[in-house]
Amino acid sequence: MTVDVQKVEELVKKILEEMSSSNNEAKAPHFGLFEDMEEAIEAAEAAQKELVKLSLEQRGKLIDAIRKTAIENAELFARMAVDESGMGNYQDKVLKNRLAAEKTPGIEDLKTEAISGDHGLTVVELSPYGVIGSITPTTNPTETVICNSIGMIAAGNAVVFSPHPTAKNTSLKAIELLNQAIVEAGGPDNLLSTTVNPSIEQANIMMKHKKIRMLVATGGPGVVKAVLSSGKKAIGAGAGNPPAVVDETADLEKAGKDIIDGCSFDNNLPCVAEKEVIVVESVADYLIFYMKKNGAFQITDKGQIQKLTELVVDKGHANKKFVGKDVAYILGQIGIDVPAGTRVAIMDVPGDHPLVTAELMMPILPVVRVENVEKAIELAVEVEHGFRHTAIMHSKNVDNLTNFAKAIQTTIFVKNGPSYAGIGVGGEGYTTFTIAGPTGEGLTSAKNFARRRKCVLVDGLSVR
Repeated sequence: MTVDVQKVEELVKKILEEMSSSNNEAKAPHFGLFEDMEEAIEAAEAAQKELVKLSLEQRGKLIDAIRKTAIENAELFARMAVDESGMGNYQDKVLKNRLAAEKTPGIEDLKTEAISGDHGLTVVELSPYGVIGSITPTTNPTETVICNSIGMIAAGNAVVFSPHPTAKNTSLKAIELLNQAIVEAGGPDNLLSTTVNPSIEQANIMMKHKKIRMLVATGGPGVVKAVLSSGKKAIGAGAGNPPAVVDETADLEKAGKDIIDGCSFDNNLPCVAEKEVIVVESVADYLIFYMKKNGAFQITDKGQIQKLTELVVDKGHANKKFVGKDVAYILGQIGIDVPAGTRVAIMDVPGDHPLVTAELMMPILPVVRVENVEKAIELAVEVEHGFRHTAIMHSKNVDNLTNFAKAIQTTIFVKNGPSYAGIGVGGEGYTTFTIAGPTGEGLTSAKNFARRRKCVLVDGLSVR
């Protein structure tokens, strides 16, 4: 039997090439995208173990890379979000993406506490949970990914995302690009991970998985209730119905502009945005004049107001078909043509009207007239429903501002400005797109995604 050496060499070469190709495929980065949620969780756990081996300085470089990539792709993310979800507007989403990238706190948020005395030294450090499960909304499909990625990685965690299915491609693109940035900056692949087919079933797998140490949900009451019932440490960023109160001392020209600016921002998708105006009767007409001057279209016909209500309110809640839509599109459904430049529709209604009590998340802004500021505050507390999310007041009376702040007890309270000042647009302070009213953390940042650990050294290193 003779051996064809040439054929053997060709066969060996082919096998080696296939093995090399197979190895390369095995080593090819996933950049956080997996077919199966179980795989995503396992990959995130492995990545987190590599993350904690890095120094804080190296961790900071990963955060810098995330910020840079998010800013560079802010326009792409905005266009994808509008095209895929059909909600909001491009320009405001660009601003929100940049805001999340630039003003979300990083490793500087992790402050060590020290206690020194006769019996030694105790330090309280902020350490990672491990792998965090993050449920993100369709209203902020990339902003929440950017914000949570920065804060959670800064605290030393990996993140498994469960994006809303109606904006999944947008969220997946953000996760992929941010992972690429992390890898290029010297970090492990899959610090951010997800399944390419997000669903309720996949989210349930994540919530129940033993390797998920913490859950963070940004969305409606249903998803918040689910994470709070999980038995795990949970942060719930729930709904809001922010009232804007205007008293007789307010700068009405500024208030009219600020209210329309805040209400129209991203077609009213942000949970912080003005959802209803409660104004003292004596200045109501003046306020409405300035609101109209800044892009408000007033509906006065009661029949049209009723038609609009039936269109946008469904069993006490917003009709999802119109959430985040342009005002011209919404009013066009009931035969109203609005002038170019119209940003918001306003109408006079009583305080118990469905347009007031439902969180609409669209540029429809009911106006309620009341006798005095005391009645305004009382009604505002009622229609906010105890969500403790956001409230706005326009007033030059410090006592009125104080009384409303005490009564409403919201996480964000904006005085004499548009609502978005509360998340850092034109207002001081950091930003977040995970505003935890139900669980009390408020404007979350890296410190909220870390465990407090007490380290005690007895009878040593006390040098006072």
